[in-house]
Amino acid sequence: MAITLHCDIVSAEAQIYSGLVEFLAATGEEGELGVCYGHAALLTRLTPGPIRIVEQGGAEQVYYASGGFIEVQGDVVTVLADTAVRADDIDEAAAELARKDAEDTLANQQGEIDYGRASAQLAEATAQLATLRKVKNRSGRG
Repeated sequence: MAITLHCDIVSAEAQIYSGLVEFLAATGEEGELGVCYGHAALLTRLTPGPIRIVEQGGAEQVYYASGGFIEVQGDVVTVLADTAVRADDIDEAAAELARKDAEDTLANQQGEIDYGRASAQLAEATAQLATLRKVKNRSGRG
């Protein structure tokens, strides 16, 4: 039996996950981050993307976080996400439409455009689609 740590994934709306995990992988500002039992204390910002956990016993779960923070203290890892959902709950068609709309907005050179907002929407939609691809590749559905 692998050594575990307690993991909580919390969004502004609700607690998304709470349980024992063998491993957690997420994308931080400095790149990919992996956390297992014995990891050094850490507090860092998350960028939009997948959060993959390997639960006690080996089952894998994938979530999407739009950003936030990850904290590691002792045998506890906490993800404080702006928004978070199970990857299987992402609406692929809506994410694809949001990506296309953001790209169209950025390509439009006429009128007033909020480039910061459009860029953030593009990054979020792209990260959601990348999370879905990761889930599909792991399960052989893609």
